Amino acid sequence: MGSWQTTNRSSLERAPSTAESVTLMALLISLVALSIDAMLPALPQLGADLGARHPGDTPLVLSALFLGLSLGQLIAGPVSDSIGRRGVVLSGLAVYLVGSAICALSGDFNTLLLGRLIQGLGVAGPRVVTVAIVRDRYAGDAMARIMSFIMSVFILVPVVAPALGQIIADWAGWRAIFWGFLLLGALAGLWFTFRQPETLTVERRTPFTLTRIWTGIRETLRHPDVIGYIAAAGCVFGALVGYLASAQPIFADQYELGEQFPIYFAVLALAIGAASILNARLVMTLGMRRLMRLALMAFSLMSLAATGLALATGGHPPLWALMTYLMAGFFTQGILFGNLNAAAMEPLGHIAGLGSAVYGAATTLISLTLGAVIGRAYDGTVLPLVLAFTGLGLAALVIVLAVERRGGRDD
Repeated sequence: MGSWQTTNRSSLERAPSTAESVTLMALLISLVALSIDAMLPALPQLGADLGARHPGDTPLVLSALFLGLSLGQLIAGPVSDSIGRRGVVLSGLAVYLVGSAICALSGDFNTLLLGRLIQGLGVAGPRVVTVAIVRDRYAGDAMARIMSFIMSVFILVPVVAPALGQIIADWAGWRAIFWGFLLLGALAGLWFTFRQPETLTVERRTPFTLTRIWTGIRETLRHPDVIGYIAAAGCVFGALVGYLASAQPIFADQYELGEQFPIYFAVLALAIGAASILNARLVMTLGMRRLMRLALMAFSLMSLAATGLALATGGHPPLWALMTYLMAGFFTQGILFGNLNAAAMEPLGHIAGLGSAVYGAATTLISLTLGAVIGRAYDGTVLPLVLAFTGLGLAALVIVLAVERRGGRDD
């Protein structure tokens, strides 16, 4: 992979290897995915124990974290541009540990939701600043390559998280899952403290003022390319969040897989990981924009075909057909995640922290809204999910093509 660039001689002397840096960045980002995916098998029991009154209430355990994540990114990004990256990551991890403890000790559903909100606020720091750290050192296709490596490690979390969550819940109860979050967050903080140097030099830092933040937000949101890639990424992530909200009832209830659900979930997550690894190899030759176009075209066409099959089978296609479609669809999404992020961040290197925060918050809000609608639309069939995948895939494709036509790009 080569060695990571460094900001000065001191950081060069103590900087970890590229492999270690990628693994550490992946761990920090993966705290979000772990906090989501490990809870999925435990949602029914959690809701029953804490008095959730409606089956549609348990997905709020996911929504509360996403809400905190979205709001927290708007704080963490600009603060990291002002004081540096390390302090924001470590402060965020501390807040995440507090939220995890509140969840583990909660005696009612509302307290749990409060803890999840605090978890989201805390994990926003590592999530958004990790991208800023990468952007401090790379741009364009090179950043897309590093992000793909990070995503390939990161994807191991959704592969094992549901099974791990189910094992922990069966052995020690669902509260133990939150104690596990606390332990892992603490370990990540120690690793980051002793191994990750600061990447934002003093001369590149900007004052933390409301005027500067507002100016940076306006600059980010007034850049047509950035807005376009944010909208496209929101559609892509919205499809993924909709799947997360629907996966447990689809596999465990509709297809009666029961405790086999984590296995099927893991297989689909592997498709995203395989795509991220492949993307890291292809992006330097084909370019991130060409790969985005190809992936969105493939995803949209496959989703149209899956919609036809779902309509023909009354929303109950054979399990093998559904898995084949979802594996192919998530493979294309694995191509998109790192590339959309890198494309949006390319013009924002001078405000990487704030730009990453705006990108993260905006895409999270869009995907949370879309995912909640998709999850609520579940009617005992896969039809709402595949219809949403089709519509969101086509919308993202149209947006990306419009952005690149405007810029006259064909790379």
